[in-house]
Amino acid sequence: MKVLTLLRHAKSSWDDSSLADHERPLNRRGEADAPTMAKRIHSASIRPSLIISSPAVRAWTTAKVLAREITYPLEFLQREADLYLASVPTLLRVISEQDGGFNSLLVVGHNPGLTDFANYLVPGLTENLPTSGVVSVNFDSDTWDLSKPGIANLELYDYPKKAR
Repeated sequence: MKVLTLLRHAKSSWDDSSLADHERPLNRRGEADAPTMAKRIHSASIRPSLIISSPAVRAWTTAKVLAREITYPLEFLQREADLYLASVPTLLRVISEQDGGFNSLLVVGHNPGLTDFANYLVPGLTENLPTSGVVSVNFDSDTWDLSKPGIANLELYDYPKKAR
């Protein structure tokens, strides 16, 4: 059994127009939402054996906040350049390249790719995965190959403003 969790980066700041998109930090809301969602991920008993993140500042910061909250070793966090604004085919490739020895993978990335990928995994799930939104699925496999549609089962769909 494999568990795949997608986490959209927390809300980012647009205050400094001189920053490249890749360099935008979290804003105040993002700084509050990231630990909140990390706690919800932890309380849902999601324990990633590997966390990979887009290298964009907003995604990498979100990944580090998550790691701290769930006591995942920061030195094991991995940056994957191809996750920056990744499309569904890119996400499928990056995920399929992960070692099958990891049973729980968490990917921190961006829209629109994560929304599209969430809907690929669970058709009709959402029109928009909000910032700090999380989707977790499980599927019966020895590998991270998700090329066959319909094999994933939804475990969690949550986001900061969702009623609890």
